[in-house]
Amino acid sequence: MLIGELAEKANVSVDTIRYYEREGLIEPVSVRDSGYREFDKSSVETIRFVVRAKDLGFSLKEIRNLLTLKNDPDKKCAEVKALAEKKLVDVTAKIKNLQAIKKDLIGLLNECTDTAASVTKCPIVDSLDGKEKRP
Repeated sequence: MLIGELAEKANVSVDTIRYYEREGLIEPVSVRDSGYREFDKSSVETIRFVVRAKDLGFSLKEIRNLLTLKNDPDKKCAEVKALAEKKLVDVTAKIKNLQAIKKDLIGLLNECTDTAASVTKCPIVDSLDGKEKRP
């Protein structure tokens, strides 16, 4: 199948296919004399795998590692599990960081009581400037 059909079957754009190809996540099974690249059914499966892994927060480097493990029957599930556990630790840390940001933003919004005031008296701007709270 050509790239357009692959994109349609995998439910991604042609540009996404080209990007994944440049990144070494997929490769054509052959290239015609015209330069058109041909892909097989396994490319659809690989792209779906990549998209799902991205949805779970894995980076392209991590996805490359997952694909390497997936395609090596001598590898053990424990290796994939270790990567997923590491990703969970990363995601948990990000959530904690986002919760702290949320708390800070709520605090800033609560301080901003006079919305008609000039921005020179805006507690949000002051905070972003690193100024102390006004009494």
